[in-house]
Amino acid sequence: MVDYFVHESSYVDDGALIGRGSKIWHFCHVMPGAVIGAGCNLGQNVVVMPGTRIGDNVKIQNNVSIYEGVELEDGVFCGPSCVFTNVVNPRSHVSRKSEYRRTLVRRGASIGANATIVCGITLGEYCLIGAGAVVAADVPAFALMVGVPARWIGWVCQCGVRLEPAHGSARCGECGAGYVEAGDVIRLVDPPRVQV
Repeated sequence: MVDYFVHESSYVDDGALIGRGSKIWHFCHVMPGAVIGAGCNLGQNVVVMPGTRIGDNVKIQNNVSIYEGVELEDGVFCGPSCVFTNVVNPRSHVSRKSEYRRTLVRRGASIGANATIVCGITLGEYCLIGAGAVVAADVPAFALMVGVPARWIGWVCQCGVRLEPAHGSARCGECGAGYVEAGDVIRLVDPPRVQV
């Protein structure tokens, strides 16, 4: 018995694994060997290629392709028309399937609309990639990245609110989570006090 929803205009190939309560909307294609967790939502015109892994509660907005080599951990958000790649130097006349590079998007990360994620990198937990950014290097956890090429402009809480560290620490004004900053990293030391 199928315990997920697939719109009649979409295709889910044999050999794809889809978790309980996930929803696959109009004109999607989920290919064999793709693994999609529970409680996910795939918007219109999403393609999920073989060999990809999508965790639980992932939201993928319209017009996104998840190419082979891409892994999205639990709670990731992919904004409309964001782009993943899997080859650094593609050529139509040269097969480079053996050169696919892995891209890992860690738990809770959010990628803005029309952002491009160049293959072979890791986006850290709960980072926030601004709309239209082009990310070509690893991103630390909780980092706020914008621009072309993407550059670091600050930190965000796991609830998505911008943090304002002072004297090496920060507390979120919305959920109350506490952080400690050390050099080019920040880490959660006090969990949220309120659910957002």
